[in-house]
Amino acid sequence: MTHPGIELVGSTVLKAVTDGQVHADAICALSERFPADAVTAIMDLTVEAEAFGAEIRFSEDEIPNVLGRLVTDYDSVAALEVPSLDKGRVPEYLKANALVASRIQDKPVYAGCIGPFSLAGRLYDLSEFMMALYMEPETTELLLEKCTAFLLSYVRAMKETGVDGVIMAEPAAGLVSNDDSYAYSSVYVKQIVDALQDDSFKIILHNCGNTGHCTDAMIRSGASAIHCGNRADMVEVLEACPADLPVMGNIDPVGVIRQGTPEQVKAAVRELLDKTSAYDNFILSSGCDVPPHVPFQNITAFYEAVREYNEGRE
Repeated sequence: MTHPGIELVGSTVLKAVTDGQVHADAICALSERFPADAVTAIMDLTVEAEAFGAEIRFSEDEIPNVLGRLVTDYDSVAALEVPSLDKGRVPEYLKANALVASRIQDKPVYAGCIGPFSLAGRLYDLSEFMMALYMEPETTELLLEKCTAFLLSYVRAMKETGVDGVIMAEPAAGLVSNDDSYAYSSVYVKQIVDALQDDSFKIILHNCGNTGHCTDAMIRSGASAIHCGNRADMVEVLEACPADLPVMGNIDPVGVIRQGTPEQVKAAVRELLDKTSAYDNFILSSGCDVPPHVPFQNITAFYEAVREYNEGRE
């Protein structure tokens, strides 16, 4: 939840995704206003693609979008350089992480990044990349290796800013089978997990494309927690997960939090907490990034519902 923070500080999405100071101010404003158990950076899945050289479309109050294809075949992938961390807006995102980590000491601070499979899809064009998985396996393997190499350096730099972890978004990995999600996403995510995750730095794997069909692949990534979108049945996901693996989700950020009434938000929260009450490893969350222009009374209702529910169980 970062976009409401941008509104709290009287800024715009464009400024927040291009200026690390504005980004950090938005996160800190939210932390002061609402009782979240952790704070997170903006879920901007264009930063890494831009660093590679992809064209990005910006607008004042919408999240950026990748335009067109950067690579189209094996030769263009082979010629693609793994970028340094001074490319594009990467320095501003690292700046935001460092500022928030220094200012917020009473709760975990999580940076954000895209996952290797989703990044490769943005560079190659996702539809084309899905076909290339089977038609041009050498091309896709090379691209995934380069994406992973960059993400490894990027997440390492995030760790050095002092944040407590990173939420890695792999929505595209939910578009394939469990076996393919493991082979083309989790195997590469695990390289980053094995290199960087430890007692002081956690990697949370988010996949809002998972309807339950690739939960096993997410678990096998080795991530310290998994985060599910609102398409997943949380009870089914929890049943599939080890009892000591934190599982997060999954109130609909648009249909409920953005478009619902406070009463509807509370009802959705109560319903989900009732369904998952038997699972000590469940952590309530939105199913994905909370969009711009969410009514603040709906956010307040979310936290009130949690407080009321917990008070009723004491």
